[in-house]
Amino acid sequence: MAERDHTRLWTMRALYAAIVMAIVFFQLLPVNTVPRIWAGPDLILALTLAWVLRRPDFVPLSLVALLFLLADLLLHRPPGLWAALVLITAEFLRARYVGLRDMTFAAEWVAVGGALVVLTLTYRLILSLLVVDQAPLGLALIQLIMTLAAYPFVVVISQTVFGVRKLAPGNLDALGGRT
Repeated sequence: MAERDHTRLWTMRALYAAIVMAIVFFQLLPVNTVPRIWAGPDLILALTLAWVLRRPDFVPLSLVALLFLLADLLLHRPPGLWAALVLITAEFLRARYVGLRDMTFAAEWVAVGGALVVLTLTYRLILSLLVVDQAPLGLALIQLIMTLAAYPFVVVISQTVFGVRKLAPGNLDALGGRT
């Protein structure tokens, strides 16, 4: 029984990494070379926050840091800044996991929305202070809204397709500890 749980834990971690790398791969494809006037959702961020709030043991901080640093390098963002801010946000939400586990999805969505707003504004503020070129504010706000709108769909897909559900208060996590 314990071996099966341990295998599932590592399988889900590998699945998370594979999904993130697939999303990065599709973002790198040169589908359209003309600059767009809108920005799509940050699916990697939505997936990470959804899995952190449902099963934090599937998404260890070291894996999040590694994958977001790799995404920063591949997507030509300032290396480490977005990764560090996402890591702080994920840890902030992970610390509130027990409280958010018992709340409704609407409360979870509001918590994620607040975290996304703070994350986006902090990122833009740091880039402004360091005088780094950045996308227009309108595009950042569109991406924020699109990510927040995509979050429920990411949660539904995570639950139905990948089986990432919140644990009940009496259940044991994959490492055998009480949640």
